[in-house]
Amino acid sequence: MPNATVNGIEIDYEDGGHGAPVLLSHGYSATGRMWAPQRPAIEPRWRLITWDMRGHGHTESPADPAQYSESHTVADMRGLLGHLGVERAVIGGLSLGGYMSLAFHHRYPEMVRALVICDSGPGYRNPEARAAWNARAHERARDLEARGLDALTSSSAEVREALGRHRSAQGLAHAARGMLAQEAGAVIESLPDIRVPTLIIVGDRDAPFIAPSEYMAKKIVGARLEVITGAGHCSNIDQPEAFNRVLSDFLGSLA
Repeated sequence: MPNATVNGIEIDYEDGGHGAPVLLSHGYSATGRMWAPQRPAIEPRWRLITWDMRGHGHTESPADPAQYSESHTVADMRGLLGHLGVERAVIGGLSLGGYMSLAFHHRYPEMVRALVICDSGPGYRNPEARAAWNARAHERARDLEARGLDALTSSSAEVREALGRHRSAQGLAHAARGMLAQEAGAVIESLPDIRVPTLIIVGDRDAPFIAPSEYMAKKIVGARLEVITGAGHCSNIDQPEAFNRVLSDFLGSLA
């Protein structure tokens, strides 16, 4: 995979296909390779860009924990698109990648042609709920620091697929504290302001994210909600054919 110097770090990415650009971001402790099942379906008509977030995969893992945050991630997305000469794209992702896609739209709405939010949520308006989420993120960081990458062996499919690609357990720990943990409710508050076509996908076995997906579908004007039968948290990996049909149909509606 090629890499680009963006915001002072080396970012690993993959850029393939033909047509209008689609940027897909991965979940926490996964890598951009999780989107491999989508490439054969998407690339004949669309330019598919995937990448490893800072602290993940082969992208650089800064030693300074202050270099990991929502704003850094959104800036990396913008910087990578700029490096590739992309001014406007379909922006999407799964889990953490979906949340960061919403955050990207909140910061750079003019760069977003459409949104694809998969097995994800918009964050929390309630401070107590956000604190509980953050406590779990910090526990994941401590586990990684104590056990190294072995802490990921019981994780979901997209994380297990990435086990041999991560360079740094410490980078993932920093990412848990700085990127997975959340500071405020700006993203969830921004949902009614979204005016681009939006596809929300969730697996019918992904219980924690069904209600958040339904909430986003209600708050985003004109959003389309698709539930993938037989899929858990990694709907694109668990049921790739059904996922690809839904995604291809949505992208086709943009043409």
